[in-house]
Amino acid sequence: AMFFHVQMEHEIVLHPRYFGPDLLETVKRKLFAEVEGTCTGKYGFVIAVTTISNIGKGKIQPGEGFVIYPVKYEAIVFRPFKGEVLDAVVTQVTKVGFFTEAGPLSCFISKHSIPSDMEFDPNSNPPCYKTKDEDVVIQQDDEIRLRIVGTRVDANDIFAIGTLMDDFLGLVS
Repeated sequence: AMFFHVQMEHEIVLHPRYFGPDLLETVKRKLFAEVEGTCTGKYGFVIAVTTISNIGKGKIQPGEGFVIYPVKYEAIVFRPFKGEVLDAVVTQVTKVGFFTEAGPLSCFISKHSIPSDMEFDPNSNPPCYKTKDEDVVIQQDDEIRLRIVGTRVDANDIFAIGTLMDDFLGLVS
């Protein structure tokens, strides 16, 4: 599976001007704004916060007046794995391969992972990979099906390498 429902934690830092009757609402709003759309190496891309299970006691920062609230929440995350097949949109075509995006995930497909009957055509506009008979043409904005062969995980991003060298992969008609 690529999507998971996980428990996570995040610290919300609030300025004293937010203290008052709407405090919890402010903490929630700030949580959504700060975590949705981010990526952690451990869990993947945070798609949506589903539940806030606990807002801990605020700790005052000495000398600053800011207060830190530890928040426990549940979220839907998107975590790609090696071997997974997914549909992606081609964003850039070059002689070394093409770049694709599947939601928040960037995935590169090297020309060595594109079937050998497809060649890069530098003269076409936009640039594309195509078969000799031009039966299959892959260019920017096309939807393709790929298999992930590897992922690189940083502290706050995940990048994938994909292949089209398998049955049923390639252009999604």
